[in-house]
Amino acid sequence: MRVRLKGVASATKRLASGEKVKYYYAWRGGPQLLGKPGSPEFVQAYEQAHRERKQSNPALFRSIIAGYLASPEFADVRDRTKSDYQKQLVKIERAFGDLPIVALDDPCVTKEFLEWRDGFASSPRQADYAWTVLMLLLAWARSRGLTAYRPPGRIKRLYHGDRSDKIWEEHHITAFLSVAPPCLQRAPLLASDTGQRQGDLLKLPWSAYDPTPTPESPFGWIRLTPSKSITREKPKGRTISVPVSKRLHAVISTMPRVSPVMLTNSYGRPWQGNSFRKAWGAVAAKASISELTFHDLRGTGVTRLSEADCTPQQIARFTGHSLRDVAAILDRYLARTDKLASMALAKLERARG
Repeated sequence: MRVRLKGVASATKRLASGEKVKYYYAWRGGPQLLGKPGSPEFVQAYEQAHRERKQSNPALFRSIIAGYLASPEFADVRDRTKSDYQKQLVKIERAFGDLPIVALDDPCVTKEFLEWRDGFASSPRQADYAWTVLMLLLAWARSRGLTAYRPPGRIKRLYHGDRSDKIWEEHHITAFLSVAPPCLQRAPLLASDTGQRQGDLLKLPWSAYDPTPTPESPFGWIRLTPSKSITREKPKGRTISVPVSKRLHAVISTMPRVSPVMLTNSYGRPWQGNSFRKAWGAVAAKASISELTFHDLRGTGVTRLSEADCTPQQIARFTGHSLRDVAAILDRYLARTDKLASMALAKLERARG
């Protein structure tokens, strides 16, 4: 019987001779495993690597990483975020795993950390993310009394996230819908008219849709619990209610109920893994939409509400987000559109009489 070992990573490399060889590692970024998968030699190497990892030298930075990975704080992180963190932690362990923890008391260590981050400057967003995870790790270590190192404040980011010109105009939506299969035509409209994240929309169950009309929302409500609101302190999260627009109601009315969730693939099944992102990317490329992302639909929705002269408080009530979240979205996405400029001019003229 073949033993299934958790976390084993693999990589295929082409030798100078042209032959392809597959290598196996105890974990992503971990030591290479000798022997054939499933063989006693392979299993023994795997178990030894994990024993050494758990019993890492407490005087080295590697022990902080191991401690964080085994902590309740890491266990509380969402699965997608865990995966992203682990990729960064592999980079951190490669760079600083053998660093003595006492070296964190040296004021020059921050300079070393920044130079490491700057090594990824060709991809500024990833560089900033690597820095964020490193500082999160050090803040956790400080809270546990493992070091007195205090992460520096006000470090200038390399990536600037202003996407105020990344707005889905009607011609973008039309172009996308013209080449998208029916299973993908509903997603952009659901996203732009609710302001919710992709992950939450892909898991949105039909039970979240309440078609009961009310004076506040004649076409009913969508009631959901955003995944980001679920924490260890609030395991049930925070339920929000999003009013259904007339356009969204028309879309929902045509959606087949073939699955417990509202958005499904061409087989009528929930989207799995990266399949939605790949399908979305293929359609966007076919429609010649290269600069806009699915996430930009969220900013587009907020921009349209602002163009409709909604206040931040009204936008927050519509999307179900906090005022702080709405302010952040407005700051990052609010397009400097001609419509906003003309509205401002109209208000100025009215004020002047």
